[in-house]
Amino acid sequence: MKKVLAAFAVLALAACGEEAPKPAATPVPVTPAPVTQAPPPAPAPEAKAPEAPKADPNKELAQKVKQALQADGKLQAEAIDVTAASGKVTLWGTASSDGERQRAAGVAAKVDGVSGVDNQIKVVKGS
Repeated sequence: MKKVLAAFAVLALAACGEEAPKPAATPVPVTPAPVTQAPPPAPAPEAKAPEAPKADPNKELAQKVKQALQADGKLQAEAIDVTAASGKVTLWGTASSDGERQRAAGVAAKVDGVSGVDNQIKVVKGS
């Protein structure tokens, strides 16, 4: 049995021996990649001033009619409210007579941009 162990020991030592050095590989020359410059950054967009909100054409028309009613010296324009929608104006409020009610509708109808008048003014004596 000693012979067998001795044989294993010899084989084990032989297997642990160093290997012969391998021939060195020929180095491949490395060429650096061409350096490319990044394009210059695009200029930042200029900050624009915020646009003013566009006026509501219905409010503008109602305001023009209200001013026309106030300019007429024979009407109590403070008792009349005006709304507008797509050229049609509606008159709200009170008048002291039917003549004043009709006059307010006539003044409103003459304002540029008015396509129709809905006269909801109520006649209240003494108003």
